[in-house]
Amino acid sequence: MLEVDRIETFYGKIPALKGISFNVPTGKIVALLGANGAGKTTTMKTITGLLRPAQGTICFKNERIERMAPEEIVRRGISMVPEGRQIFPEMTVKENLEMGGFIRRNSKNLPRDFEQIFRYFPILEERKDQLGGLLSGGEQQMLAIGRALMSRPSLLLLDEPSLGLAPLLVEKIFDIIEKINHDGTTILLVEQNAHMAFSVSHFCYLLATGVIEAEGEPAELMKNDEVVRSYLGD
Repeated sequence: MLEVDRIETFYGKIPALKGISFNVPTGKIVALLGANGAGKTTTMKTITGLLRPAQGTICFKNERIERMAPEEIVRRGISMVPEGRQIFPEMTVKENLEMGGFIRRNSKNLPRDFEQIFRYFPILEERKDQLGGLLSGGEQQMLAIGRALMSRPSLLLLDEPSLGLAPLLVEKIFDIIEKINHDGTTILLVEQNAHMAFSVSHFCYLLATGVIEAEGEPAELMKNDEVVRSYLGD
């Protein structure tokens, strides 16, 4: 579904991505792991058009998108849940979700989409008239994921969904991520919590200072002592 080929992205003259390449097959969960400053969020922003690569290509469903505007990329079927959630705190839960469907030309199916979001996150239905800023951190993360799903993406990008959440909430969020994937949405997951990422992903890429230093299926990577020490702390 997604093919990133030798992408280079800079902040001014400083290289953030140094020619990385990876693929996201249709129907899979692919994880991109790495420490702070490795280039994970830069990768997500480059895919979604928020940053423009200096070199390389990005193909989505066999169409090049690396020069498209962000709104065009959303229309093509890519939606991102940003790091830190970035919901609209002064809007209600329902209004936040409606904002996620802004690209939809036909609104008659929106009620069906609300039903789907509320099946994933029943607490959001209970809180639908509450301001987003009054939700807990875990509820805001659920809302951010629900908002992204309202555009009916083929590819969902998740940037650090476990950030700042208690362990029980992290497990709940990752259970829902698996359900979303099972229901047909392909997922690219950026995550520091390697334990959780390994538990749900079909394939992983390990990123360090703008370079992919290892890749493979989780079970295969866990046989590598250096990977285990560096990413699992065991």
